[in-house]
Amino acid sequence: MLRGSILQTLVDACQERTNQTPFNYGVYYKNTLVSLCHALEDSILAHDCQPIVMTAFQRGKWYLQEADRYTKIAQKSRHITILAAPDAGFAEHPTGQLDNVSLISLLPEDPVAQEWHLVILSPTYTAMVMCQELSEEDYGASGIPDVDIERKFYGFWTFESDLILQTAELMLDCCEHNAPGMRQKLQPQIDEIAKALAQHDTTEQLSETVNRVVTYLKDRQETLPNANQIGNNQNALDRNLSANELQAFLRMAQAIDLSDTANPMAASEVASLCEALGQLLDLPAWQLKRLRLAGMLHRIDYLPGTGKSLPSIAREVSGPSCPLPAGAQALRMMPKLRAIAQIVNHQTEAWDGSGQPAGLAADAIPLESRILGLMAAFQQYATQNTHANGTERSSSSAIADALARCQSESGTLWDPKLIESLGLLVMGLQQGLSLSSSHFKVSAGLWSIDDSFDTSKPQQYASGSSLT
Repeated sequence: MLRGSILQTLVDACQERTNQTPFNYGVYYKNTLVSLCHALEDSILAHDCQPIVMTAFQRGKWYLQEADRYTKIAQKSRHITILAAPDAGFAEHPTGQLDNVSLISLLPEDPVAQEWHLVILSPTYTAMVMCQELSEEDYGASGIPDVDIERKFYGFWTFESDLILQTAELMLDCCEHNAPGMRQKLQPQIDEIAKALAQHDTTEQLSETVNRVVTYLKDRQETLPNANQIGNNQNALDRNLSANELQAFLRMAQAIDLSDTANPMAASEVASLCEALGQLLDLPAWQLKRLRLAGMLHRIDYLPGTGKSLPSIAREVSGPSCPLPAGAQALRMMPKLRAIAQIVNHQTEAWDGSGQPAGLAADAIPLESRILGLMAAFQQYATQNTHANGTERSSSSAIADALARCQSESGTLWDPKLIESLGLLVMGLQQGLSLSSSHFKVSAGLWSIDDSFDTSKPQQYASGSSLT
């Protein structure tokens, strides 16, 4: 990581505040970053969010490839700041002449000239990509690639508004250093947005944005050059795009948790609980992996603007059809996540058949959905019990009451054999068993995409009798 770069400065600032590494990073091909940035930028065009946009393009020639797009983006933005080492008519393009566009020249030796950043900051929509290109030494024996789309960048992307606001301040420092007067110009607008962010929910258009990210990445996959043009790297490029489609969903799940102040650890805790219960049931590794991912994504359909609140425990009687809600439909856009979509979609079935969406009963409910539904309810009950009546209760007491409530619903909502296994898990928790349930971090390598997620994997679920 380049000393003096914006990415390094951000990392140092976060480590100084929290005394720990703040991010999980990924390596992204340029091919992936182009699609990702286009998707995030086009959310500006689709909504009247009037953001401040701050970008670093490395070199002017890369900016010129996007300059016409940025004319349209400028029409929907308060201000756009573009940093790049000037070349190839960087300052002469008409976009740079617009009143709300500032072009800031970087010296070639400036570490920021090796970075690719996109910061979008508004009261209703925040998004950020923070990357820097690998050095020749980082590329190793293979050397710097000859094909442009195979260039690699190291960093991360996020929707976290607090982190994005902090980064915007660092970007402003860089702008002021290279073009004095920029702070006076932009600081009042950033301050105004910061105040508004404290009062607004930025997840309103998140579902649409994530769908756009996934669509753009899939479109990029379909237009990859053939193997004759890019050699053995075709599979690597394809996997990098697929991995970031999954990252989009995980980031949306993270944003849902962050927006729920009453239960901000739901995704990570449910994922850990599902995995622990699956281990008690001696499920195979591929099934444990699916369960953990389904736990991370179990609230993906509950976003502002969908007409649904964050999930309650109630099951409703529905007809024999099995409609896919928006979240499950989005997951099914990736063929290798269709099994996860099925697990998530049927988590609200009930053991006695009174649930939704299909009214499945008993062993007809997929085992993983039974586990997920029970663990989501147990986690929610325990969280509610911890803060009941405005007082803090011990975790041991809270989970004991949560177990008692689940036991009272055994045979109606929940599989009785799963309730028995949950009792063993609770006993372990009360005796000191520790589950990893910190705020989850997402990176390009966190979840590998393999045959375990593919719908070609046999979908025979173990019946209740297998839980004895």
